[in-house]
Amino acid sequence: MLTRLSRRKFLVGLGAATGTSIVPGHDRSYAGTTRRYPNMIGDTRYHVTEPEDTLLDLARWNGLGFTEMIAANRKVDPWVPGEGARLVIPTAHILPQAPREGVVINLADQRLYVFDPDSASVESAPIGIGRSAWNTPKGRTKVVRKRANPTWYVPKSIREENPELPAVVPPGPDNPLGHLAIYLGWPSYLLHGTNRPDGVGRRVSHGCVRLYPEDISRLYHEIRIGMPVTVVDQEVKISWVGKELMLEVHPSQSQADELESEKKFRPGSPPRYEYLVMDAAGKQAAHLDWQTIHQALDERSGVPVRILKLEGALP
Repeated sequence: MLTRLSRRKFLVGLGAATGTSIVPGHDRSYAGTTRRYPNMIGDTRYHVTEPEDTLLDLARWNGLGFTEMIAANRKVDPWVPGEGARLVIPTAHILPQAPREGVVINLADQRLYVFDPDSASVESAPIGIGRSAWNTPKGRTKVVRKRANPTWYVPKSIREENPELPAVVPPGPDNPLGHLAIYLGWPSYLLHGTNRPDGVGRRVSHGCVRLYPEDISRLYHEIRIGMPVTVVDQEVKISWVGKELMLEVHPSQSQADELESEKKFRPGSPPRYEYLVMDAAGKQAAHLDWQTIHQALDERSGVPVRILKLEGALP
């Protein structure tokens, strides 16, 4: 039983997490409200390892996915980091450039964001997404229904890949949908729990979005029928946070695959990154710290960094 799991309810600003849980029950329909949300949630933390620690365990205990942890700690063996290693816990996240309503999924950082119009706060959770040839689609849809203890009707395409699968998998511990499922307007795509939590934060699904059991439990009520769902793929996220211009760069989906299998990836510049940085800096473009920017682009650690020189740190 995990003892360090906590609810990650982020309030306006760089707030820390607070704890609670949600039990499935009555649902209320979605009605969007315009609110001002923060540009970044959470904060970057650090952890000194104990002998039994692995990056997979630390990821789940801190509400992160596996790829997030290994990207931020590439010099550490993910399975045997050793005692006394100082690890980055990348729990600060710049919000993706997308409509700030309903659910926003960013495939590059393998995270889901839920916007609460009542409190102007944002919840976030790591996700598992579609692997190569089964990519999770991008675009805009909505939540159409929800179900506790779902039955999995195995798509024909998946049974062709694995003929040993039955046509129907009933609720229970062998059901890969877990104990809660949220269905989207895209047929055959849904948000769901999982009976294999080690797949969260990795590209291993057939296109659906899987969450840790504890995350789908707490978000099941907050993700309401009718909510818009926007899926983007943004390797580069940049935004003003107070008087600081912050940059967060993640591996591309193919680089994430390489990172997991080989502990490294081939370098490559994200498209249009100079335009994105210059446009975000605006009148402060002359004060950009290009050395820090290029280092962030090379490392793709997923950790937000300040990219203005001190004399330029004004919005």
